Amino acid sequence: MSALPTQASREAEPIRLFKSDFFEFFTHISPVTICVVWVPVGIFLFYSAVVSAPVGAFPWHIPAGIILGVILWTITEYTLHRWLFHYKPRNPVEERIFFLFHGVHHAQPQDPTRLVMPLVLSIPMSFVFFGLFYGLVGVALNAPLWVYPLETGFLVGYLVYDLTHYATHHFPMRSGYWKFIKRYHMAHHYKAPERMFGVSSPVWDYVFGTPPPEE
Repeated sequence: MSALPTQASREAEPIRLFKSDFFEFFTHISPVTICVVWVPVGIFLFYSAVVSAPVGAFPWHIPAGIILGVILWTITEYTLHRWLFHYKPRNPVEERIFFLFHGVHHAQPQDPTRLVMPLVLSIPMSFVFFGLFYGLVGVALNAPLWVYPLETGFLVGYLVYDLTHYATHHFPMRSGYWKFIKRYHMAHHYKAPERMFGVSSPVWDYVFGTPPPEE
C-alpha cells in the first residue's frame, strides 16, 4: 500500500492506493457499472414483491414498503457518511484503513472513478443489509411480505445516492433542487467537512445537528 498523499495531490493523476495492479483495479469504478449490476437486482426485488403479494387485495404494502425503504436508506447514508467514513483514526493503521474507505475521496474529490461505491464494498454490504431486513422484518416482526418492498426501496435509495454523488462532482446541475444539492455537497468538501453529511438529502443533518454552519 502506498503512503498517504497530501490534500494537494494532482487531480489529473489518480492517487494510487495499492502497489498491486490487481488490488488497485478494484478501487476504481464507473457509475455505469453500478447501474448494470444493481438495476437488475432492483427489478428482481420488485418482481418478487409483486408475485408474493396476496391475491384478491390491493398490495398497498408494496408502495408503502418502497417509500419506507428509501427513507431507511437516507438514514443509513447519513449514518455511514458521518460515523464510518468520517471516523477519526486513532493510530496509523486506522488512518490507512479509513483513507481507503473515504479519505481518498476528500484528498482527490474530482476523481471520476472513485465517486460511486466499489463493488468489493457494496456487494458485501448488500448481503448484510438484506440479511437484516429478512431477520428483523421477515422473522422477528413476522412480516415477510414487507421484506422485498423494503429491500427494493432501500436499493433505489442507494442508487439515487450514488448517482447523485457522481453528478454533484461532474454535472453542471444549474437549477432547482439539483443546484441546491450540488452546492450543499461541495460545501461539505471545501468549507465544512465535519458537517453537511447528507448527499442525496440534507434532512438528517438538521435532525442530528450537523447543518451548514452559519455564515
